[in-house]
Amino acid sequence: MSDYVIRSGDRAAFLAGLRELVDFLTANPAVVVPRHASVTVLVDASDSAARLDGVEFVAAPLGVPAEDIGQGYFDARRDFGPISYGVAGIPPEERQ
Repeated sequence: MSDYVIRSGDRAAFLAGLRELVDFLTANPAVVVPRHASVTVLVDASDSAARLDGVEFVAAPLGVPAEDIGQGYFDARRDFGPISYGVAGIPPEERQ
């Protein structure tokens, strides 16, 4: 068992929501879209090594490396045009 927790959701519902958003924006060209957008999966763990393991686990299928961004945080992301899909390892509450 891993020492980290990945805050993930219902994959089918997430994909259906994305398709619904695309259909809505396509049908409503007056709706303003952001210049950039991001979706982030969060990883919780009590220690840095476990957070890094969790971020690397999510980053591997994305084909991107995990980065240490300091103060116990880890990050990996892949851009799809102006939309970023990423993962972040966050330190425990007392370190935030």
